[in-house]
Amino acid sequence: MDNFNKKDLEKIDILSLDLPQLENVMAELGEKKFRAKQIFQWLHIKKVFSFDDMTDISVQLRTKLKDIFCIKSLFIAKRLESSIDNTVKYLYRLPDGNYAETVLMEYHYGMSICVSTQVGCKMGCNFCASAIAGFVRNLTPSEILMQIYMTEKDRNIKVSGVVLMGIGEPLDNYENVLKFLRLVSDKNGNNLSLRHISLSTCGIVPKIYELAEEKFGLTLSVSLHSPYDDERSKIMPVNRRYSIDELLKACRFYIEKTGRRITFEYAVIDGVNNSPEDGNHLVSILKGMNCHVNIIPVNKVRERNYSSKKSEAESFAQYLSKKGLNATVRRTLGSDIDAACGQLRRDTLKFEKTGGVNYES
Repeated sequence: MDNFNKKDLEKIDILSLDLPQLENVMAELGEKKFRAKQIFQWLHIKKVFSFDDMTDISVQLRTKLKDIFCIKSLFIAKRLESSIDNTVKYLYRLPDGNYAETVLMEYHYGMSICVSTQVGCKMGCNFCASAIAGFVRNLTPSEILMQIYMTEKDRNIKVSGVVLMGIGEPLDNYENVLKFLRLVSDKNGNNLSLRHISLSTCGIVPKIYELAEEKFGLTLSVSLHSPYDDERSKIMPVNRRYSIDELLKACRFYIEKTGRRITFEYAVIDGVNNSPEDGNHLVSILKGMNCHVNIIPVNKVRERNYSSKKSEAESFAQYLSKKGLNATVRRTLGSDIDAACGQLRRDTLKFEKTGGVNYES
């Protein structure tokens, strides 16, 4: 793996370049166009992390590449493995010393990975651990990609599904996320179908309209968590800017444009959003929409008082189903390693202040 240093931060981030951009750079270097495709495939098919491993490229060109480009490698700061269901949680250290969390999950259809899109989060949802440590910056396309590539290398597996549901709001890092989606699905490279990708948002309405126009075919998951504006605004500040009516109008536009069903995430918070009245109103506002409601027992966050039990989530899902709304309880994975995002990064930041991190690699 190429050693990463401060000089590398001044070089071109090659993993964030799409194939046409790489072809342009090769042309500027006086190289033939096919060299760009060779390099692209080394990066996104063979997934090498060093220019020296690109053995069908001349030493002279490899030297040029090292002078101009960097491969933004991540480093495993912590790795937690569940003894219950084979879930693996990673804390990746980024080149600038910040951290991103990634979770690998095993399903009957294959391996799915939950990736982060930002260092921290601006959205401030009350039940979420990700925002407590504060927002630092957006992740680059390469930093999102490398969460997948490095996890595949570490476990010697091939990821078959991707969920953009880790730390951060994907639509708040819109351009980098779009670039990531195009890179990860490029037929000349990784070639992952966008239908196997799910993007989770708290509801940034203008970006939902923009994403719909892309017609990517991915699954849009929208965090709803309450059917009432006043209550949703208390737990999700984004609702103070974009009301539920505005959000659902954008969701209907997304369904019409893409033909894809939307998933509404609904974290059950006991005594806050799981009464029969809440259920009835949720059914009424989603009536006739091509959607599925994913009921989630809220993850316990030490700094928050919110909580719920799986039995409460199951009861609420059953109530919705009886009312004709398609609702199921999300399977809980990695419960013995706190696989929900945000906690591990914050614990590490606290630990660094009193002695530092023991890096695994």
